[in-house]
Order: sequence, then C-alpha cells, then structure tokens
Amino acid sequence: MPPVPDEPRTAAARPSVGRLRVVVAKPGLDGHDRGAKVVARALRDAGMEVIYTGLHQTPEQIVATALAEDADAIGLSVLSGAHLTLFARVLDLLRQQDAADIVVFGGGIIPPADVDALTALGVGQVFTPGASMADIVGWVREHVGLSREL
Repeated sequence: MPPVPDEPRTAAARPSVGRLRVVVAKPGLDGHDRGAKVVARALRDAGMEVIYTGLHQTPEQIVATALAEDADAIGLSVLSGAHLTLFARVLDLLRQQDAADIVVFGGGIIPPADVDALTALGVGQVFTPGASMADIVGWVREHVGLSREL
C-alpha cells in the first residue's frame, strides 16, 4: 500500500512540539546555490523539515511557499549584493500576510555594516562565510523553537 501524503498543515493544527519546518531560499538573480544547499542539508540532517525553493525566487514566491508549507522559519542566501532590498521585501510581505512570527535568518557575502542594518530590519541572524553548520543548526533550534512556543 502506498504511503498516504501528508495533509496540508494550518497554524491552528500545528502541534506545539515536533519538527521545525524551514524554507531555504535563493532570492533574486543570484545563481550560486552551493551554500544554500549545504545549509539545507545540515538542517535536514539535524531533523528539521526543509523546503528548498531553488534559484531565482522572488520575495513573493518565497513568502507564498513559507505560508503554503506552514514554515516556522525562512533562511535566505544572498551573494548578489541585493541583500538589503531582498531581506526587507520578505519581511514586509510577511508582515502584510500577518505572518511576522515566521523567523527570518540568512547568510551570504554581507558586509558587517549591512549585518547590523539587516538585524535592525528584523532579521534574526545573519551568517557570513566561515559560519559552521553546527552554529547555524544550533541557532535555528534555539531561536525558531523558542518563537514557536510563544
């Protein structure tokens, strides 16, 4: 007998405990996805459900995926230099959809001054080159799990 597909989850139906659901996305024109795939694999290997959106996603597509997948978090990977614009747009769209409880974190080639600007916008954490997978997984477990309980 074939497995029964999972039914779509809603926020009301989501249990307060269980696997974290994380959308990992590559917004904009950036075509380099190796880092995003490595992070997605590390989160999956740590027991999280990961939805990787692929390359060249618009902020609208990313937020729509996060809502459809009932995600707890969105991880954005940006190497193109458009991080301020792309992160801000994702955060704005989440607020417009009454989904600001979805934690946004990210990484890429981001100057230190821009890390501060992204944090001020509401990005939970920015991981730059050299961040360990253990640090990323640990941060997601700690901060995304915490937001789920609130």
